Amino acid sequence: MNFKLRLLIACMVLLSCAAFSQTLYKSVGPDGKVVYSDKQPAEGRVEKMKFQNLPATPLPQAVAAAYAELLRKAKANPVTAPVAGTVLYSASWCGYCRQAKAYLASKGIAYSELDIDTPTGMAGFAQVGGGRGVPLLMAGGQKVQGYSAQAYDDLFSKIK
Repeated sequence: MNFKLRLLIACMVLLSCAAFSQTLYKSVGPDGKVVYSDKQPAEGRVEKMKFQNLPATPLPQAVAAAYAELLRKAKANPVTAPVAGTVLYSASWCGYCRQAKAYLASKGIAYSELDIDTPTGMAGFAQVGGGRGVPLLMAGGQKVQGYSAQAYDDLFSKIK
C-alpha cells in the first residue's frame, strides 16, 4: 500500500471513532485544573456540557422564505394553544429527522409529528420559533433543535 492510501485509511478510522464520542465532560480537580474528557471523572466538580448547534438539515431556500413569512405573521398574531405533548417538527427529505424518529420509536416515546412541508406543519414550526433547520423536538416545555441521541436522552431524563 502506498503512503497516501494508508494515511487516508488512518484518517477515516480516527474520524469514525470521533463520531461515536457524543458525551463530553468538563471537570475541575481540587487543584483547579480543568480537564475535558469523554469519560466521567471519578472525582472533582463535574459540569454538564450543553448541546447546541446539533446536526440538523438546513431548510431549503424556498422553505426558509416561506418560514420567514409565517414567522412574521406568527409574531403579529400569536396563537395561544400550540400542540401539546411531545412534538417533532420534521421533513421527509431530512436524514436527521429519520434518526430522531428512529430514536423516539426505539425508546417507545409517543409523539406527534408535524411535517414542515405542509401548511399546518410550517405554521406550527414558525409559531414555536422553529429556527433554521429540522428536526425540532418540543417536549416538556423544552426545545431541542437538531438531533443527537445524547441530547434527546438528557431531555427525556429531565422530564420523566
